[in-house]
Amino acid sequence: MATIKPFAAIRPRPEIAGQLCELPYDVVSTAEARERAQGKEHSFYRISRAEINFEDGIDPYSKEVYTKAHDLFYSWIADGWLKPDAEPCYYLYRQVMGNHTQTGLVAAASCQDYLDNVIKKHELTRPDKENDRIRHIEALGAQTGPAFLTYPSNATLNALFAEKTAETPVVDFTGVDGVRHEAWVISDKAKLKTIEDIFTRMPALYIADGHHRSAAAARIYQSRKGANASGYFLAVIFPHDQMQILAYNRVIKDLNGLSQSEFLKKLETVFDFQPKSFDKPSRSKEVGLFIGGQWYGLKFKENLVSGGKLTDHLDVQLLQSQVLSPMLGIDDPRTSKRIAFVGGIRGSAELERLVSSGEYACAFSMFPTQIEEVMEIADQGEIMPPKSTWFEPKLRDGMFIYRYQE
Repeated sequence: MATIKPFAAIRPRPEIAGQLCELPYDVVSTAEARERAQGKEHSFYRISRAEINFEDGIDPYSKEVYTKAHDLFYSWIADGWLKPDAEPCYYLYRQVMGNHTQTGLVAAASCQDYLDNVIKKHELTRPDKENDRIRHIEALGAQTGPAFLTYPSNATLNALFAEKTAETPVVDFTGVDGVRHEAWVISDKAKLKTIEDIFTRMPALYIADGHHRSAAAARIYQSRKGANASGYFLAVIFPHDQMQILAYNRVIKDLNGLSQSEFLKKLETVFDFQPKSFDKPSRSKEVGLFIGGQWYGLKFKENLVSGGKLTDHLDVQLLQSQVLSPMLGIDDPRTSKRIAFVGGIRGSAELERLVSSGEYACAFSMFPTQIEEVMEIADQGEIMPPKSTWFEPKLRDGMFIYRYQE
């Protein structure tokens, strides 16, 4: 039984939302945030990555950084750049990226559901990243970046949301990356209750992206014992059949002492080489390999893809267990400096560039993990291999803010 509730969001004035809202704090580096905020007094990076307000070299986890985030947040409210809504509402948030459209419900999700595994996880979290978000939330008394959740698609909700989004949005802007962002406010009491009731009949919600935001909120809930609205956290919840997962590709620094021909020979024990090479697999269990200036099409041998747990047979795990670890000596992809990960949003041209530059020896182009696989693994209480999913488009920080206290 999933518990959500409406809340009175703090939101940017509609006419300046496109100037203010930014990508999530954790998908850009300090240098990238600084560059993107240059000349933009009210870029939300100035709050979500407040170290950019200081000279290079400042510790991003220092007290003065979080204090600066607090001061800017409340000055923007005082100046009217951010405005609190008067009454609790649900919100709809639609994103359009090329031919892909997804519409999510913005709501306050239950921290107790997170702790009870009603909100299910598929990734491990790092304490240092949790601690950073805890300090940021506590400094502001608010959560400014939403967790990205999904639910099993529901026909009644689909119809209700379609009716609402036929109206003129209250926010409508297109980012510099070409992604369109629209928002609607649901304040009708009957509709609020209908939405809440439908979610109470759902056995589970699933974290797609935002494990650290969710974990941080749950820890604050425990430390505050639910006081000051800390029993809930900011979430945007999408139907599972609207989710878009892109590939998470791998680039490798060296061949672990092997020549190119020796490496290709070893790969023949794991893959059937396809008669036609490809830079982008068209189905699961296919992998594209770029090495020596050309692409190879690979398919995992049949004996490797049957039996055992689902996690063992994800493409990224098969590559790790059959190639990266035994052949290339990359035993822990979380810590190894000999592997890097490239989101599918950058395309195969980026893989070719990295290898052709000499910085990397080869690249593996992967088929995207499917959302049904993510949900099944979460249902089984299993953990996905690192860097298994790249969700696009990304939610914008600052578009909806959940305030914990006055």
